[in-house]
Amino acid sequence: MNIGWNMRREHLRPEQRSHYVITDGGDQPNVVPSVASVWYFFREQDFKRIRTNFELGNTMAEGAAKMTDTEVSRRIIGTAAPRHFNRPMAEAAYANIKAVGLPRWTADEQAFAKLVQKNVQAEKQKGLATELAKLEPPLEEPKSGGSDDIGDISWIAPTITIGYPSNIPELPGHHWSNAIAMATPIAHKGVVAGAKVVAMTALDLLTDEKLRAAAKNYFTNVQTKTQKYEPMITAADKPAIEINADVMARFKPALSNFYYDPSRHATYLDQLGIKFPLLEEAPPAAK
Repeated sequence: MNIGWNMRREHLRPEQRSHYVITDGGDQPNVVPSVASVWYFFREQDFKRIRTNFELGNTMAEGAAKMTDTEVSRRIIGTAAPRHFNRPMAEAAYANIKAVGLPRWTADEQAFAKLVQKNVQAEKQKGLATELAKLEPPLEEPKSGGSDDIGDISWIAPTITIGYPSNIPELPGHHWSNAIAMATPIAHKGVVAGAKVVAMTALDLLTDEKLRAAAKNYFTNVQTKTQKYEPMITAADKPAIEINADVMARFKPALSNFYYDPSRHATYLDQLGIKFPLLEEAPPAAK
């Protein structure tokens, strides 16, 4: 199946993203395994194209099984719909973002952020944001996008997300450098600012009838006028709650040593014995 899918890539849209990992390829060399498994992600920009790639993957799996005189079964681990957020709610939230403003960063916090950017060789090394980003409309032809279940929620009820400055900009995603700010004052200041915006926007929605009407009108007459929600998951697809059981059994006892104890330490950094900000440059990487 993997060979077939990789041959098919040249006939797929450049905007699609598909990933797989062989989770069970056997346990001994030179022995055909009795069972093998592969885990696929099919990612696209709209419901129709997601379903097309999903069915294409199923067809290839069936074809591979026939080629090898084997049987194939599948299980949906999870799905995420394309995200479509609500314009009137976003505009109301942005007004609150401007009212709250960005946190006031200290010189030490800026120095720390710039050093992290330097150590990971970020393209821009300007530290933490000092100006609010503008509220921009979504791209007409996006090349990629995130995947999470809030996309499904956004097709059921008017929905928005709010970004808040609790991390260091310009760092590579899915990388250790994106996690180190979480125990610092940078994250605390950012989440407090974000919480204020969320609270203010929630209050607006509760008290402003015109805002609620505008949000409903956009959801009904713009977002879902021609495209309705198409869930991929069914009642027969059970949550894969066991999928990380072995990993958790191995690592959870070790992680418990790092649980934050506020009764003994003022901050998590104090508990770890880390002085903030740490402004020493990392040693050069070995060649």
